[in-house]
Amino acid sequence: MTAGATRTAPDGSAILTIGELTSEIRGVLDATFGDVWVQGEISQPRRPASGHVYLTLKDDQAVLPAVIWRTTAARLRFQPEDGQEVLVRGGIDVYPPHGRYQLIIRRLEPLGEGALRLAFEQMRAKLAAEGLFDDERKQALPSMPRRIALVTSRTGAAVRDMVTVIRRRFPRVAILLVPTRVQGEGSAREVAAALQRADTQSGADVIIVGRGGGSLEDLWAFNEEVVARAIHACRTPVVSAVGHETDTTIADLVADVRAPTPSQAGELVVPVRAELLQVLEQERARLAHRMRVRLERAWQRVEALGDRPALREAGALTAPLRRALDSLHERLAANAPSAQLARRKAQVEDLGERLEAPIRRRMERATEAAQQGRLQLDRAAKLLWERSDRRLTAFEDRLRALSPLAVLGRGYAIARRIETSGSEGAVVRSAADIVPGERLRVRLRDGAIDSRVEAVDPSAEEEMP
Repeated sequence: MTAGATRTAPDGSAILTIGELTSEIRGVLDATFGDVWVQGEISQPRRPASGHVYLTLKDDQAVLPAVIWRTTAARLRFQPEDGQEVLVRGGIDVYPPHGRYQLIIRRLEPLGEGALRLAFEQMRAKLAAEGLFDDERKQALPSMPRRIALVTSRTGAAVRDMVTVIRRRFPRVAILLVPTRVQGEGSAREVAAALQRADTQSGADVIIVGRGGGSLEDLWAFNEEVVARAIHACRTPVVSAVGHETDTTIADLVADVRAPTPSQAGELVVPVRAELLQVLEQERARLAHRMRVRLERAWQRVEALGDRPALREAGALTAPLRRALDSLHERLAANAPSAQLARRKAQVEDLGERLEAPIRRRMERATEAAQQGRLQLDRAAKLLWERSDRRLTAFEDRLRALSPLAVLGRGYAIARRIETSGSEGAVVRSAADIVPGERLRVRLRDGAIDSRVEAVDPSAEEEMP
């Protein structure tokens, strides 16, 4: 239509442009279908680089183009898949350049199964296909860790349960708390970051990550992909302790070990110190018994060698032969002329010398063999003693390392409250238990210091001695 031309139809009605008509239709659709619930089956979902999700909703009577804008798509708990029956909420909008209407989806829920449960199954299938749950990649827990990192909430019941169990079973192990939020928007990324710090900066021998019980929504941070991949990337063995025994999360499946509860996680990572000392004592007694048995057998072999005829007095070996020669000499002297007797005597003496030499050599070889055997037994016994002494020394060193005096010798200190009577009170275990003005007695390796608290400054990461 040219400028200045009439905008009235022959029947007197107004003439609209295509854009005006489309705008009118858009207004009517928005006023009538601006917020509707629609049920249908997803067909041909697409997610281009823009982040938007384009799909078609259909039933046996019609199809409806639909779109989920990027910001809404980022909040979806599951990925739309072809053939899923869903319930959606949104509004009808018209796309003027093409003159087509489409449904702008603001909420998307699967029918027959909750969104969280569907998202859980999708994530489990995806990570299982990548091998993150395979037993071959899982690490064994250390038998006696020196330091344990706890990745959990600072204020939850889970951290108290874990610390209580660990302290009861093995009081001298070091515990490092790496605090993080464990539920709510953004908590999954915080848990993943805390795991990375615990793995690379804490020096821990094992990591426990988890929280107490709750609903599926409360535990959802431990079903997020970012947490699963953070656990998979840890070089330190990870124990997952999320919720109650009946709760199962993606973190449980990826972790090296799954603990049914936080308390049981504490039981898994440390032995009972008293039981360990009993085992060491049993091992020491068994080793001492074996050493005694081997030494007794060695001395029995030495004594048996000493009793052999070849090692006795040389005269005892040659005496029978000499008596036989003397008897022969007497018989020859009595029954033969002097010349013949002399000749026979010479022959007998020569025979005696010839016989005595091999016997002497045999006796010398036997004596030398007995001496070599004694030397070998002495060396074996000495080597056995040395090995046993080294093992006993190693056991003593390990037990000595557990001594409170050894801990003080490495620069640590033990702080106790000073009661009003002046006597020492309870050991201070946390900065949260102290208030400014309290008097403390700090015990060092070579003495004690009485002090007064001026200020309390809890750090973001607390190491519990």
